[in-house]
Amino acid sequence: MSSDGSPYEKRVDAKGRVLSNKCIADEVPFEELPEGWAWARLETLGILQTGKTPSTQKNDFFNGDIPFITPGDITYENTLLQVKRSLTTLGAQYSRCIRSGSVLQVCIGGSTGKTAQAITGCAFNQQINSLTCCIAQMDGYAFCILTSPVVQNRLRMLGSGTATPIINKSVWGQFLLPIPPLAEQRRIVERVNQLMPLVEECGKLEDDREALDAALPERLRKSVLQMAVQGKLVPQDPSDEPASELLKRIRGQRRELVAEKKMKAPKGGESVIFRGSDGRRYEKRIDSKGRESDPTCIEDEIPFEIPDSWEWVRLGSIICNRGQKKPTSDFCYIDISSIDNKKHKLGKDDVVLEASEAPSRARKIVKYGDVLYATVRPYLHNACVIDRGFKCEPIASTGFAVLSCLDGLNSYYLLNYLISPCFDEYANDNENSKGVAYPAINDTRFYCALTPVPPKEEQIRIVSLINSLGTKRESEV
Repeated sequence: MSSDGSPYEKRVDAKGRVLSNKCIADEVPFEELPEGWAWARLETLGILQTGKTPSTQKNDFFNGDIPFITPGDITYENTLLQVKRSLTTLGAQYSRCIRSGSVLQVCIGGSTGKTAQAITGCAFNQQINSLTCCIAQMDGYAFCILTSPVVQNRLRMLGSGTATPIINKSVWGQFLLPIPPLAEQRRIVERVNQLMPLVEECGKLEDDREALDAALPERLRKSVLQMAVQGKLVPQDPSDEPASELLKRIRGQRRELVAEKKMKAPKGGESVIFRGSDGRRYEKRIDSKGRESDPTCIEDEIPFEIPDSWEWVRLGSIICNRGQKKPTSDFCYIDISSIDNKKHKLGKDDVVLEASEAPSRARKIVKYGDVLYATVRPYLHNACVIDRGFKCEPIASTGFAVLSCLDGLNSYYLLNYLISPCFDEYANDNENSKGVAYPAINDTRFYCALTPVPPKEEQIRIVSLINSLGTKRESEV
């Protein structure tokens, strides 16, 4: 430090003659150093080397006892992994070798700056520079300073602007480092070693917190949907018409559709689920002539309890399936990939195809207000409500179940149920999803799913609250 307070550097030859003396204030990362400290070039601390790889054509160069370190053996946490390759004593003569404690720093490519301290004598390749301090007690401090943010930032700056950043040995050796007295170096290294486990633990806690923050919206969404279909999201209103009356109208509407040949009569008759005098749930079937089957107890199938004003039904008994047809003219094709499975929204762009281009899986008839649900396991959340018109007749892939809601069943309530955790569990059950490459839930199992149905007015309140919470952004149909 000169009398003007600025740091200077002088060059002295072998005879002690001063060759140059210049101000380096513009080079040092910071000027203020504690008393007793000094700036020094990295090259003045010891021996610098750039590694070398022996010829891989020589069988007697490799698979010996001397570890051979490459950048892949150094972690981004500045530790050494189990070294994968090794050299023989002969092979080491054609490489670069260092003693235990020497510092290794990657000098080329995207991993420039990764640093480690040799825990035994070793060799290393040409993508790594090494520093072997003349005073071995300085090794630990040299490792600390070369992994510090000051040095790492300078490395990144030197390596920027090129396709493959390279920090060659001569440039590396010119790094200015703050050097404390040897005793203080030891104290610094001891303190760093004491604090580093705490820093790593704090880092892990921070990573866990960030992971939790990232997962929280999805966990909240699932929690809201589960509460919604269990009757716990909004309060029940005693003035609401009970769901049992709603289901009576739906059954009447289904009978009319069967009579008009707009849908097939359900095999085995209509399902009716009711609570018996013993408090348990039973199911009976009623055919087209009003004949009833013997009730069967299904209490062991009920996944959870619902409010008294709600009812359990089979999914297939509250919707109309529009069926399939082969396109005979231009049509808008709705594929599974047409749906945003995060927002549960249909894409805006219509894919218009000619009849001759119809994929084998494009046959399902859809209308405004219908619910689409992909039944193939990897795409179960590719589900939405058809909420807009199309340029021409829409036809959906047979990878979908198409659900047309009947009188009083809210399309968006049904959609929320189909993407809820309880239905996910049902659809992903190995008994329900069959297949190897792409397991899918078949129509029989899909439409047999037990579905909780609230009163009509409560369905609307549930959908409205879910929308206001930001879980979904669609409007009611």
